[in-house]
Amino acid sequence: MKNDNVIGVNDLTKSYGLTLAVDHISFDVKEGEVFGFLGPNGAGKTTTIRMMVGLTQPSSGTALVDGHDILKEPVEVKKTIGLVPETSNLYSELTALDNLIYQSELYGVPRKERKNQAIQLIEEFGLKEHQDKPFQKLSRGLKRRLTIAAALIHHPKILFLDEPTTGLDVMSARGLRKLILDSKKKGLTIFLTTHYIPEAESLCDRIAIIVKGKIRIIDTPENIKSQVKEVEILEVGLDRITEDLKKKLLFMEGIEKILIAENRIRFQTKSIDQVTPHIIKLIEEQGAKIQSINTLSPSLEDAFVTLTGLDSELMKID
Repeated sequence: MKNDNVIGVNDLTKSYGLTLAVDHISFDVKEGEVFGFLGPNGAGKTTTIRMMVGLTQPSSGTALVDGHDILKEPVEVKKTIGLVPETSNLYSELTALDNLIYQSELYGVPRKERKNQAIQLIEEFGLKEHQDKPFQKLSRGLKRRLTIAAALIHHPKILFLDEPTTGLDVMSARGLRKLILDSKKKGLTIFLTTHYIPEAESLCDRIAIIVKGKIRIIDTPENIKSQVKEVEILEVGLDRITEDLKKKLLFMEGIEKILIAENRIRFQTKSIDQVTPHIIKLIEEQGAKIQSINTLSPSLEDAFVTLTGLDSELMKID
């Protein structure tokens, strides 16, 4: 990864009436990195991408994309980027191969190179056996692959991915994440938005956490986790978790935050030795059985909850 910035955003703002969708944000993206915008739905992630690629006019502020001003040189910006919107922009009646050839024509790829480049991307993205199928007949995962391939047909320097794995099954999402990492290895700079915390942690070199249009922090996943290093984590697995138990645990002294996932409860505390006996006593008084108990290092999810005050369950809703 190089240190040269290929994106520079300065005080970018978008308002709709009295609502600030994007609130005076500034950040840089380095050449060759995967830079992630992590936040819940409605945080301003898609609006930011739309301003950077010239689809929405900022209310104030500006950005440079590969040295081109998004307000003064929108055509030049479009030449250097590929965009994969959350909803595909390909044509349902065209085949996979014809969609790529048509996109290459739109991007000004020389006529004699169009088919060869399309076929090469079809092979790279594992779409060869589907190249003659109409786009509308492809599975959701294959549609997503093809949409990314189409955004790369003109060899852009920067790829914008808006919620790339939303709505995909586990295997399709895993395959797509591998394609993203493979593209990065080839030198592509990738700007992606996501509300999946594990996805941001596994893909991104740096992450900007954005909530209600404001950036809370920008750093590497490891450095973000270190922001809560003074917090200790106790994870307890139970046979069942009743509403009454939840309420009593929430009001225990010495507990910073509680995360509940299925039959596991994760406690954030600064005094794990002091609170653990009280937690165990309360659980036993409520008739629940402890099936496992572990101390953990803070995860990116723990850091996200601490830094934003949001319930991480909000991040799991498509």
